[in-house]
Parts: sequence; C-alpha cells; structure tokens
Amino acid sequence: MRYLIVGKNGQLGREFIKWLSGGLVKSLNGKKVEWESVGSKECDISNLSQVLNLFESIKPDVVINCAAYNFVDKAEVDYINAFKVNAIGVRNLAFTCKKHNAFLVHYGTDYVFDGKKEGLYTEDDEPNPINQYAKSKLAGEILLKEETDDYLIFRVSWVYGEGKNNFIYKLLQWVKSQAYLKIAYDEFSVPTSTRTITDITLKAIDNGLKGLSHLTNSGYASRYEWAKETLKTKKIDKFIYPASKEMFNLPAKRPGFSAMSNERISKELSVKIPTWQWELRNFLR
Repeated sequence: MRYLIVGKNGQLGREFIKWLSGGLVKSLNGKKVEWESVGSKECDISNLSQVLNLFESIKPDVVINCAAYNFVDKAEVDYINAFKVNAIGVRNLAFTCKKHNAFLVHYGTDYVFDGKKEGLYTEDDEPNPINQYAKSKLAGEILLKEETDDYLIFRVSWVYGEGKNNFIYKLLQWVKSQAYLKIAYDEFSVPTSTRTITDITLKAIDNGLKGLSHLTNSGYASRYEWAKETLKTKKIDKFIYPASKEMFNLPAKRPGFSAMSNERISKELSVKIPTWQWELRNFLR
C-alpha cells in the first residue's frame, strides 16, 4: 500500500509524515505501508503535466492532499492563485487519481458556510461561502466530485499543529510583543489539532469510508475562549480584551459561527473524538 502525501511542508503534511516515519502506522487495510511525500517545489499541483509525471513515478494507491492556499485575507486580491491551488490543483489530483485507480483524501474548510445557522453545521447543510478563500475551497470540492467517486473529503476548522501558520503560534508571539491582547469574542468554530485529523483520517481509510464528512475536535469555542484556554494552560498571565471581529477590519469576511458537528464520522468509526479543550492541553503540554 503506497501512500503519497502532497503538501509535505504544511503543518498537516508534517503530522502525517511524523506518524508514517515514526512507526505509529504499521499497516493499513492489513497491508504494509510505504509512503512518499512532495511539496510545491517537487510538484505544482496546478500543473496537470507535473501531477501526471509524479503519479507515473510514484504509482500511489492512496493520495492525501494536504496542499492548500490558506491565506484567507490575501486571497481577496490574490484569488487567481488561491483558485489555482484550491480548485484547479484539486481537480488535477482527482483526475489523475481516477486515471491511476488511486484513492484521494482531501481537506475542505468550515468557511464554506456563511455562519447564519443556529446550531452546528452538518454535512447536509448547504454551503454559502462569503470570501474568496472559501469560494476556492468549495470549488475544489465540486471539481473533485466531478472527476472521481473514490474519495474522502474532510472539512476541518481552525487547524493547529507544529508550525507557524496557526492561531496558537501567532497568539504566543503577540504575548511577547503586546501589552495586552484583543481577541474576537464573536467568531466561533472548533479548534482542531493535526493529531486528531491524522488519527481519524487513517482510521477512516482503514475502514474503507468514502464521501464527505466533517472532522473536528468536539465542542466549539470563540477565538477569545480559545486564547484564554491557551494562556491558562501555558500559565501566562496576560490581559485579553474581548473585541468584536469587526474591529479588526480584515479584508476577508469571516462567518460568525461556523462550528461543525463531527457526529457522522464519530458514529461511522465508533470513536469518541476528544474535546477541543482536552486536545489543546495535550498539544501545549
């Protein structure tokens, strides 16, 4: 069973590599796991010929796409490059997976929702993205489904892990440079660790699951609550001012409430996914 990790330099790609290289995954579907990983320098997924050549060389059975354009605000003006990676690149992977009879795992985002629902979003809710980043991610889901039926799409939210491109890293940098912090109290979703995503993804592959699922830690929080819990766990005494997200005047609109339910995947795998608080404390310690 040969795995290909696309997007090896991102925090999620690095988590998969840690599991696969560290012996945490002995086998999947009863078969020994072999794996390769590539970053954007080795393969630009928006270039179909490069993707085709990569597959001819590696011949993967399972492709885990961790590559993404994740600069939410920058995408408002740089939307062409966002769509190249998040939509065209995903279509290229799906097309090539179909051609080579490979299974594709891809990650979407909670930002495909507009935040107007009262309650947790489920897989049956209709997406309505309100920024260019989210539109590019939804386009990727749609194009993927047009190219292949052999896939798993996991929508994830507020992802953090070992790396700099996440809220926790930025928060701990702000602590060092600012007298006090302003954090949004009116933006809600689910902080979700790369460890949880990797663990559940591999279980889902091993159980032969397909289709669309929401993959988050359990519960939900505001940015403000997430920040408070992070500093409490790290024993950092810093005043946090609960501010409205409108105060930050960011280029891209964010949904006020985009928290998703993980009930479907939990039931399908018969697992209890840890709460965001438990997983956060585990990560920080």
